[in-house]
Amino acid sequence: MIEVHELSKTYGGSQWAVRDVSFSVARGEVVGFLGPNGAGKSTTLRIVAGFLGATSGRVRVAGHDIVEQPMKARAAMGYMPEAVPLYPELRVEEYLRYRAELKGVARSARRSAVGRAMELARVADHASYPIGHLSKGYRQRVGLADALVASPPILILDEPTAGLDPNQIREVRDLVRELGRDHAVLLSTHILPEVEASCDRAVVIAKGRLVASGKLDELSRLRRARALRVVVDAPSLDAARALLAGLGDVGEVRREGDALTVTWKASVDDTAAAVEPLARALVAAGIGLREVSPVRASLEEVFVELTRGAAAGAPDAEATP
Repeated sequence: MIEVHELSKTYGGSQWAVRDVSFSVARGEVVGFLGPNGAGKSTTLRIVAGFLGATSGRVRVAGHDIVEQPMKARAAMGYMPEAVPLYPELRVEEYLRYRAELKGVARSARRSAVGRAMELARVADHASYPIGHLSKGYRQRVGLADALVASPPILILDEPTAGLDPNQIREVRDLVRELGRDHAVLLSTHILPEVEASCDRAVVIAKGRLVASGKLDELSRLRRARALRVVVDAPSLDAARALLAGLGDVGEVRREGDALTVTWKASVDDTAAAVEPLARALVAAGIGLREVSPVRASLEEVFVELTRGAAAGAPDAEATP
C-alpha cells in the first residue's frame, strides 16, 4: 500500500534531511516509524503524504505515484500531521463535515462518515464544541477524526498521541490496533511503549538514513545483550553478588528478587565469550549455579543502540530552509 524507494531530500543542495530511505507498508499492518529528533521522520511523512517534494526517489501510495498521480494517491490516505491545522472558530462536527466535503465524500454519506469518525476518535460527545475551546488532547482527537472521515485504506499518523492523557493514549493505541486489521498504518512516535503496544514492525532512521527495519523481536536481536540474569542457590546470593562485582568484565551487579542482574562494562565487545569465565568463577567458589541467561534487550535499548550519536552534534535535518 505504501512503497518508498531510495527517497532523498536535501535543502540548499548540501544539507541532507533524508537520504536513500526505502521501506514499505502493507494492508493489515501497523508500522512504527522511529528516530531521534532531527532524524528526518516528519520530512519523510510529509513527502509520502504529498505535502513536500522529494529531491530524488519514488513514493507509491495504493499503487499511485505521489508525483505523477497526486490526487489519486492523496484520496487513498488519511494524514494526521504532528501539529494539526484546525479552524478554531468552527464546531467539531461542522469542521469535519467541511473536511469530508473537501475529501470528496458523497453528500448522502457525509453525516454517517462524520459520525463514524467522531465515534472512532472519541470526540462525539464534543461534536457541538468550538474547536478553539478544546484542550490540546481533544484537538489531537479532532485531527485523528479528520484523517478517518473519508475511510481511507491508508493512514499516516505523525505523533497521534501528543498531548493526550494516559487514558486517551490507551484508547488511541486500541484504535490503531483495530484500524491496522484492515488498513495500512504508518505511525511516527517518540513513545517507544506505544510502538510495542501498537505496531507489527518498526522502521528506524537516524541522520536521515535507514538504520534498521523489521519486526520488533528481530530488532531486539540486532543488539547484543549487555546484561545477564544469574540465579544461584538462595543462601549463596550475597556471596555470588560480591564475587561477580569483583570480576574485571563486570560493570554492575544488581539483586532483583531471587536473581542477580549482571551488566557488562562498555569495553566488553564479546559478551557471549565473557559468560564462561563468570560461570567458572561461581562454580570454583562452591556456589550452586542454577541459571545463566542473557537479558532480552528492550525496544528502548535497541533504539538507543541503533541511533547512538545521531542526536549529538547532528544538524537539524527536519528544519525548513
